[in-house]
Formats: sequence, C-alpha cells, structure tokens
Amino acid sequence: MRAKLIRLLAGAGGRRSRRSGFTLTEVVVASSLLIVAMVPILKALTAAHLNSTKIERKTRSLTLAQAKLDDIKARAIYNYASNYNESDTELETNYLCNVKAAASGSNLKRITVSVGFDTSGNGALGGGETLVVLDTQVAKRW
Repeated sequence: MRAKLIRLLAGAGGRRSRRSGFTLTEVVVASSLLIVAMVPILKALTAAHLNSTKIERKTRSLTLAQAKLDDIKARAIYNYASNYNESDTELETNYLCNVKAAASGSNLKRITVSVGFDTSGNGALGGGETLVVLDTQVAKRW
C-alpha cells in the first residue's frame, strides 16, 4: 500500500501530462466561434435599442398630441371662432406640433394635430419627422 502511494505521488509531481492546457489552435478556434456568435447578438441588441427609441418617441408624441387636442377642445367651448392654426410650435424639447383647423360645416370645425420629433434640429417638422396625427371635429356650443 505504501509503495502504491509513493508511486502515485512521484508520478503526479514528476511528469506533466500533455493534456494540462490548451493548444494555440484550440484557442484560435474557440475565439473565432465566440466572434461568430457575438456579431449577430450585438446586431440584435443595436436594433432593439433603436426600436425602443422609436417607440419612446411615438409614445411621447401621442401624449403631447392628445394634450394639445384637449387644450383646443377646451378653448373651443367659449371661443369657437378663434383661429387654431399653428405651425412648428415647440411643445417640449425637440417635439414640434402643427395644428390645422378647417370649417367642416356651419357649426363644425375639423381639427388636425400633427406632432413629431425634430431629428434634423431645424425647428420645422419634415415629412419623415411627423410621428402622430390626430384628427377630430369640434362643434359650436352656443
């Protein structure tokens, strides 16, 4: 038993096994597999971030458009004859609004509110910058 233990200890410390580490080829293959796997993952994360930003801007534009429309409807109760048209009004930082009012009958006005994010920074809503368009009609109360 003692001789067996001495042989085990001598064998473990005296000689190194060939399988104790990785070869350069194994490291290169493993690294290239990681790179191939990481590229699509990073592309997916980038796309998810961009979509998240778009959804956030659309949601904020919808909230601002609804608030603007509610404001116009409240003003129309007592001041129906006023001009509601606005162009490139800043509602919040980089969020702009256009309002168009047109007669839709003797006692009706059609109100269209367009809100978007000014990505170009020129202070005007371009064609691709409008994110939300709300359309309603306001009636003359008295």
